[in-house]
Amino acid sequence: MLVGSLIGGIAVALAVWLSIQEEVDELLDDTLRASAEVLGALVPADAKPTVVAVTAADTRFAWQVVDRTQQVAMRSERAPSTPLLATAAAGFHDTPAWRVFGLALGAEGRMLYVAQTRAERAEAQFEVALSAVLAALGIGVLMIFWLRALVRHEMAPVQRLSDRLSRHEPLRSGATLGPAERSEFEPVHRAIDDLGQRLARRMAHERAFTAHAAHALRTPLAGIDAQLAMCLRESPDALRPRLQRAREATGRLQRVLVALLALFRSDADPVREPVGLQSLMEQVPLASVQLDLQAHQPVHADADLLAAALVNLLDNSQRHGATRVQLSTPAPDTLRLHDNGPGVDEARRQALGSALAAQDYDAVPGLGLTLADLVARAHGGTLSLPRVAQGFAVELTLRPA
Repeated sequence: MLVGSLIGGIAVALAVWLSIQEEVDELLDDTLRASAEVLGALVPADAKPTVVAVTAADTRFAWQVVDRTQQVAMRSERAPSTPLLATAAAGFHDTPAWRVFGLALGAEGRMLYVAQTRAERAEAQFEVALSAVLAALGIGVLMIFWLRALVRHEMAPVQRLSDRLSRHEPLRSGATLGPAERSEFEPVHRAIDDLGQRLARRMAHERAFTAHAAHALRTPLAGIDAQLAMCLRESPDALRPRLQRAREATGRLQRVLVALLALFRSDADPVREPVGLQSLMEQVPLASVQLDLQAHQPVHADADLLAAALVNLLDNSQRHGATRVQLSTPAPDTLRLHDNGPGVDEARRQALGSALAAQDYDAVPGLGLTLADLVARAHGGTLSLPRVAQGFAVELTLRPA
């Protein structure tokens, strides 16, 4: 904006410069003509060759009276002793050194020439144009600062509205932007409030549907698990491996449902409290991996959501060939899971990280990483996939409570 204003100011100043130069040139020509007419009335008809002394105030112009034989009859101190024009001529004329105006004096062939040096005319044009340009630039600079102050003043309500929007929680019950600061913003406030209400209703319906669906599925899954447990006790040894795999699959499905219930319950805000990971991991079902717990400080999180995320991440590690998972807290309110599985190559790790950052969950295989990312975001944090020399690592960073 400042560069554009500066370029515009320079363009205006150039236009003023050219216009002023032309106007000054015309003014000086008018002065030459007027001086010639005044002097023509004062020059005697029988003028003899002489040099007329003039005061310092008249030294900007030079004049000559030339007779019909092209002899200088009278002249001012600044005028040359030879005719300013080689051939008698009336009107304006230019020579290399002078701007000349010729005026015929009677019918005797005499000519009066009033002239000004071209250097003086250029100096006068420059001084006047420079003064005008400097004045125009000064006004332009003041206008720039005034316009910037005016724009800041007019944009301040927009910035305050942007700040209010950044803190606005449309899914919170009864959330509203409140009264508009300016009447022009009232339609925007109404539209945003209406949009927030529609989103809140839709999210409430989705949570209710997911919760009901998960509850409806838990009962038959619990029955299936109980029946499989009875079959394991009563079946022959040859069938037990298959039944055990079926029961493990049922257990994984139950854990997914528990995670869905925790994530899509009626209240959207997580209930944060200090959670000891040792006691938490003792109360949740674990996958068939050895857990190396090195977390010696509690994290401030929703215990149900955190348990759902950890269980599904551990299940991911087990399904991808890991036999051991290290759970640590490298920083406050930060959890890191590092397994000894085959891991992924660097390109795949970066692709998964980009998909999680963009919440492009269609590009993320399985449910574990997606659920963990949703849990991290519910706590105002992030999920990252740090680079490790071996295996696969996931890091949940929760916003401090």
